[in-house]
Amino acid sequence: MTTFQAIDLFCGIGGNSWGARQADIEIVAGFDKCSLAGRVFQDNFPDARFYEVDLAMQSRDQICRSYREIGHVDLILASPECTSHSVARGASPINKASLRLSWNVWRFARVFRPRWMVIENVPAMQNWPDYPIFLEYLRKEGYRLREQILDASQFGVPQSRKRLFILCDRETEPPEVLPARQEPLPARSFLHLNGTYPVSPLEKAGRARKTLERAERAFEALGRNTPFLMVYYGSGTQWQTLDLPLRTVTTHDRFALIRPDGEGKHVMRMLQPDELQAAMGFPPEFSLEACPTRRGKIHLLGNAVCPPVVTAIVQALTSQTKR
Repeated sequence: MTTFQAIDLFCGIGGNSWGARQADIEIVAGFDKCSLAGRVFQDNFPDARFYEVDLAMQSRDQICRSYREIGHVDLILASPECTSHSVARGASPINKASLRLSWNVWRFARVFRPRWMVIENVPAMQNWPDYPIFLEYLRKEGYRLREQILDASQFGVPQSRKRLFILCDRETEPPEVLPARQEPLPARSFLHLNGTYPVSPLEKAGRARKTLERAERAFEALGRNTPFLMVYYGSGTQWQTLDLPLRTVTTHDRFALIRPDGEGKHVMRMLQPDELQAAMGFPPEFSLEACPTRRGKIHLLGNAVCPPVVTAIVQALTSQTKR
């Protein structure tokens, strides 16, 4: 049986790659400018090359050199930086160079000419002024396109995470990717609720007033005997029950578990990297050991793609051809 091969642009720790590998794709190379992400990527894909490069600075000659080293691939996976597309940047100014990163996917496509591409970003990418032009250039390269906004919680991931995926196929119309036929997994499915990590009293000296106010709103809705999660971003209630998928994981420490202590009071702790790893859809065997700090692991996870979504996409694309 022929094995399809892929490269991963803006690969980060390899969420796209892990998902594609679960769909029987051989990952032959990853490209990213972050050396720490590259070490994690290489730990999990030891047979793949890793190119520590700023893709925005790669000339056509350098891309052609990479092609000569790697050879033919069937699939390009790509997750250009989403910061300047995302509404989550708040009042931060738009980085126009960041917006242009998607054009580097097109530049690689012109050289590697794979049958398939999967491009991932936040849904707000569709508001990018150059977005229609970008799609038209992909079509001029011979690709037929399908745009889908997919929520990871519909693919067995215990997190609500909506992302835009552009599916590209040179030979036929890309198929619609259908959600898994199962109920969304709740946050409690990955949480260590009792005894695994140190906790501190909710009401203690120095605790922020806003934290206590958020907790009080949760108590009013849930009662005082139900554990819940505090959410340190966004607006509204800023808490959620454990019976729903986790809200979107970010690159910062933004979730705290609050639970009764059994003595009439409450304790709290921040969620830990292994919990967030599970919330992103990475299995326990995915290694983050190359990253030495908790903060770094959370940052890398928040930048990643949920592998089960990519598995479903790649399976849908490759199912249309015989190996």
